[in-house]
Amino acid sequence: MEDSKKKKSGSSYKDSGVDIDKAAQAINLFKNKVVSTFSNNVLNDLASYAGLFQLNIGDLQSPVLVSSTDGVGTKVLLAGIQKDFSTIGQDLVAMCVNDIICCGAKPLFFLDYLACGKLNPEKIRKVVESIAEGCILAEAALIGGETAEMPGIYSEDDIDLAGFAVGVVDKGKIITKDMVKEGDIICAVSSSGPHSNGYSLIREIIAENNLDLKKDYNIAGNNSSLGKILLTPTKIYVKTFKDLIGSGKVKGLAHITGGGFYENINRIIPHNCNAVINRKAWKVPAIFEFLQEKGNIAQKEMYRVFNMGIGMAFILHEKDVSPASDILSRNNEQLLKIGNITSGKGIVEVV
Repeated sequence: MEDSKKKKSGSSYKDSGVDIDKAAQAINLFKNKVVSTFSNNVLNDLASYAGLFQLNIGDLQSPVLVSSTDGVGTKVLLAGIQKDFSTIGQDLVAMCVNDIICCGAKPLFFLDYLACGKLNPEKIRKVVESIAEGCILAEAALIGGETAEMPGIYSEDDIDLAGFAVGVVDKGKIITKDMVKEGDIICAVSSSGPHSNGYSLIREIIAENNLDLKKDYNIAGNNSSLGKILLTPTKIYVKTFKDLIGSGKVKGLAHITGGGFYENINRIIPHNCNAVINRKAWKVPAIFEFLQEKGNIAQKEMYRVFNMGIGMAFILHEKDVSPASDILSRNNEQLLKIGNITSGKGIVEVV
């Protein structure tokens, strides 16, 4: 009984698997990068209990806050296998801010939540610095976050990510599907690869075909390993679409994520219209052809799960396509015409 008491009185948080000192060390490693995302609107530092952001409404007549939350999904498992956490944070930011701009909003700030089984300060540094890089690309401040070490829930090498973004838009400039009409043109810009969707299926294909992530399978002849291709970070489209959204020409904007073309484009068309996508209007990146062949995946399933090389789709009046193309060119992005809006019943067709 006495020995038991001695053991109990000598226990510490560290003995249970949570190392507070390593958490503090991790913060010291990444704090400068986080602070580099701050604007004059950020009123807190990393020691604050909460993020403080001063909202300057400027010329907005009726400001509306816009929020989005998401994660990276099982792509983090591939990052863990390859011990490469240098880009996964950008994926996290992208999955949130790309949704926000679909409403016509400008991202303001971002918060992250990072959970792990055992805290490795260097690993955490790479992840958070990648999140900060994503915030810089999104022109958003990383004003706070949480790193949670949870042994028992996660295995020692496990890591999981979630994020939350807030933006603002003038109420009169919110992009809604009511603006879309028969005869409008569906346009798009390219993705950088699978982005952060379909990775459970990708991992199944890898396992069933005994694919080696370190091997170069000559996918599109780019001299990269399969693993490196699959860790290509999600593109952040905030700067790409800033001027185009500001022009007032965009009638609908869809982030092609989980659910592929069918579910995401369906969200931006009215119930009396169909969206007809011409899959021959762009060249599908080789990584998708590789995955389809190895997994023997049906064509419709590919367009239901993956973005197939299209990161964002947007709807314009026909007369606005050429001016929009010029705007995107100034932002180093090519406009692709991938379909059109017809009368119908709210159905998305890929033909």
